[in-house]
Amino acid sequence: MPSAGPNVPRHVAIIMDGNGRWAKQRGLPRIEGHRRGVETVRSIIDAARELGIQYLTLYAFSAENWQRPPDEVSALMSLLELFLRREAKTLIKNRIRLHTIGRIEELPAGPLKELKRAIAATQEFTDWNLVLALNYGSRTELADAARAYADAVVAGREKPEECSWSALSRYLYTADLPDPDLLIRTSGETRLSNFLLMQCAYAEMIFSPVLWPDFTKAELVTAIEEYQRRERRFGLTGEQVKPPVRVHRPAVNQ
Repeated sequence: MPSAGPNVPRHVAIIMDGNGRWAKQRGLPRIEGHRRGVETVRSIIDAARELGIQYLTLYAFSAENWQRPPDEVSALMSLLELFLRREAKTLIKNRIRLHTIGRIEELPAGPLKELKRAIAATQEFTDWNLVLALNYGSRTELADAARAYADAVVAGREKPEECSWSALSRYLYTADLPDPDLLIRTSGETRLSNFLLMQCAYAEMIFSPVLWPDFTKAELVTAIEEYQRRERRFGLTGEQVKPPVRVHRPAVNQ
């Protein structure tokens, strides 16, 4: 497995925000912003792999996004289906495993079919991982986990008196994934929007002013450099934490 290098985050999660504003600034329909955002997704997947980030999680569609205008939701689902159909070969070529988190069975038949096909085609890969959060909400995830844990208690597989975070986390959508080291939100908004609330308990957070369609490898490098300047203590004191190893700025080819 390729090494992420000294102090490069193993897992980066991104709230991809600003597509609509990008389009509005240019007098374009919102869907044009989403189309441009898909192009950014492609470039950031490549950039993450080049930089040694082994897990990249993208907040693609939230459980609350169903409340948007029906024509926008329909267009987003069509873009998702097209992206999966076109990018599956690239994922296979680059040995990137596709994961999903969220209630994916509630997705329309077309994108769900392509999603399952891509997941099956990449399931043997271990070096690189792309996680798409689809129909995802952290509170929904926690409710589903609590329900599954309660069922396990009734079945005798769990003992409530032994409940701990490590036990409960086995029932989260992310049970087989490491927690994010770095969370990035684009567009200048400074909220988490119900995204990986439990998993990001100790993640470093960076809020970029750049709208998602304009987010480049250079912006990702800048976020990683800021991450490298942070001291991650996990409840310890600064004296207990070994100073992080700095790395040289990765080359940027735009």
